[in-house]
Amino acid sequence: MAFWNKKSSESSDSDVIEFVPNAGLCLVSRKVLDREAPVRWMTRGKPQGRGDTGWQILSIADTPEYLNTRGNLVIADFNAVCMVEPALIGIWDFPEGSDLMLHKDAAGIHVIDVPTNREIPVDRFFVPPQFRA
Repeated sequence: MAFWNKKSSESSDSDVIEFVPNAGLCLVSRKVLDREAPVRWMTRGKPQGRGDTGWQILSIADTPEYLNTRGNLVIADFNAVCMVEPALIGIWDFPEGSDLMLHKDAAGIHVIDVPTNREIPVDRFFVPPQFRA
């Protein structure tokens, strides 16, 4: 597993917008980071160490073979991943065990709770402190 942050790309860490203060790290598909495929699956497990959010973010194009290939899942700053897919900001504080799907259609962006197949109501999403009324 590789570690990814903005220093490994053309940007610097100062280019990462802090949507969620001290958000921490997540495990993410390289297809998401490289913008090859959009985010589809988000699961939150038990954090494995200091700074780990427990979030695992996968793309719509990820296959078991792809995910089991070394280097295709990387550790990244959660805020950096939110720069790729801003809808992730809203799920940041969902509990361990969350199993979600991101679906986009003509009506907008929907976050679906996979076990119940129900859309998450907008009022359940995390709102960054700088945007709270």
